[in-house]
Amino acid sequence: MLTTKPKHWWFYPQIPEEADQKLTDYPPYFRQILFNRGIENAADALAYLNADFPLYDPFLLLDMEKAVQRLLQAVDLQEGIVIYGDYDVDGVSATALMVLVLQKYGARVHRYIPNRFDEGYGLNIDSIALLADSGAKVILTVDCGIRSPREADFAREKSIDLIISDHHHPKDELPNAYAVVCQKREGDPYPYKDLAGVGLAYKIAQALHIRRPMKDGCVEDWLDLVALGTVADIVPLTDENRTLVRRGINQIRLGSRIGIQSLTGAAGKEVARVTSTDIGFILGPRLNAAGRMDSALKSYELLVTDSIARAGLLAQELDNQNNERQKATKKAQDAAKAKIGEETGQNLISALFKVPGTDDPVEEAGAYLPGEEIYPGIVGLVAAKLTEHYYRPSIAGFVEQDVCRASCRSIPEFHITQALDECSDLLVRHGGHAMAAGFTIKLERLNEFLTRMNEIADRELASLDLRQKIKVDCEVPVNEIKPVFFKELEKLQPTGMNNPSALFFARGVTFSEMKLMGKEGTHLRGTLEGCLINQAVAFNQACWYEVWKEKSPRFDILYSIEINRYFEKETQQVNIRDMRIAEE
Repeated sequence: MLTTKPKHWWFYPQIPEEADQKLTDYPPYFRQILFNRGIENAADALAYLNADFPLYDPFLLLDMEKAVQRLLQAVDLQEGIVIYGDYDVDGVSATALMVLVLQKYGARVHRYIPNRFDEGYGLNIDSIALLADSGAKVILTVDCGIRSPREADFAREKSIDLIISDHHHPKDELPNAYAVVCQKREGDPYPYKDLAGVGLAYKIAQALHIRRPMKDGCVEDWLDLVALGTVADIVPLTDENRTLVRRGINQIRLGSRIGIQSLTGAAGKEVARVTSTDIGFILGPRLNAAGRMDSALKSYELLVTDSIARAGLLAQELDNQNNERQKATKKAQDAAKAKIGEETGQNLISALFKVPGTDDPVEEAGAYLPGEEIYPGIVGLVAAKLTEHYYRPSIAGFVEQDVCRASCRSIPEFHITQALDECSDLLVRHGGHAMAAGFTIKLERLNEFLTRMNEIADRELASLDLRQKIKVDCEVPVNEIKPVFFKELEKLQPTGMNNPSALFFARGVTFSEMKLMGKEGTHLRGTLEGCLINQAVAFNQACWYEVWKEKSPRFDILYSIEINRYFEKETQQVNIRDMRIAEE
């Protein structure tokens, strides 16, 4: 029985003749891919393929000059500086970058990364009080703070100069901080708005170097950290981000940062061949696992240590934690799907759990799963899995005493943070992006909140045909796949958000062989007739196995072609992203 939900295959329009003529240096299929990425002439193609976009002047950012001068003053006066980061990869890599940079200037600099379980996201008053008592005179936030007006006021009361650097969307009113560096501020002239938190930290490092050149080292030494945080935070890999990530990956491949080298080895990969895909699916999850399951400080220490022995130990611990995280996520996901069912008829999916070791709270909402536990650090992953499965905006959270804390994930048709803004009168705090957000709410207001959020979702989504859209670059029959394709397609790297890997369509293909794959038999491995590439894989599509055994039909497929690398071994393979029975 098929359980996959049909997806909408959307094909890019054919490249116009004028653009086609200007791109004749490239094969026809590659010209179509370039056009699909917004490239219509040879000069733009060269810039894109070389990732040679400009790095903009950091002083175009509002308050950058003010922030830099205050940091340099603190260096000169030997005042205590604290880098206050978030516990995800973006925040941890940004924290590591700023600490390492300021250490080059001889600063008295320390790091502070809040504990997800005890403190939650972002600035909090208790931690500011603690830092003030320890002698901090300047706090520089990275990847947080833009929605913390109360905390900014408290920092002023404590005679702390708070410098906020944050790439998230601010509220209408900015916090009353000493300086606010955010490219998404209203009226900010910085030309590129999609920098990650670590990208913004890098701009501060650039600005420091411009005003006071480093005597030892250069800013580019930390581009590996920029690549980690940028890819892991799933921001668009376009324009300046593309340049930063390409250069950062090249830096990673040099193996100069022992922590990244150790983590890559623990994951069974070779550091010299790391790609953006490896960062997104292998390195990023392991670095995130620390903050999700325990404390992000392990990830931070891994990125700053120069001890081979310590790096090896930390890398193995993160790998182990990631395995635990995977098991916990699947358990929670399965519990949520079991309660929600397959056909919900809802435009908003929600599942609320309890914290391990606590008693069941009073059931205040229909979304609550009595008895089911969750590690607070994985609620975002569970929400993402629910959104992926149902193609609906999702909320996953945990209830502890009289408070619910939750993460949200969404679809392009629904701006989740704007929806939360409409419910802000019910929330203790909230923030995020169009596709991902988080909030805290008193349990007594949870029912009203969920009711209102469902009403907003119905208003925005009820009239839409909600199916996941898969964008297809062009048709390439499987018997036309050539070995040279692999080298040509690697030129598209780094791939990710807004710069996806190339996706092809082939009609009427047949499998000469098909087998179940994976511990639970949820994936497929097979051989496509007429294809020079021996191996084809189809993840999470085991539902087609019985169909193939019974009828051996022809399939229409959407696929990418890739090189699967494991240490020294390289395997070319066709990755079938979606499939359906071909029309006769």
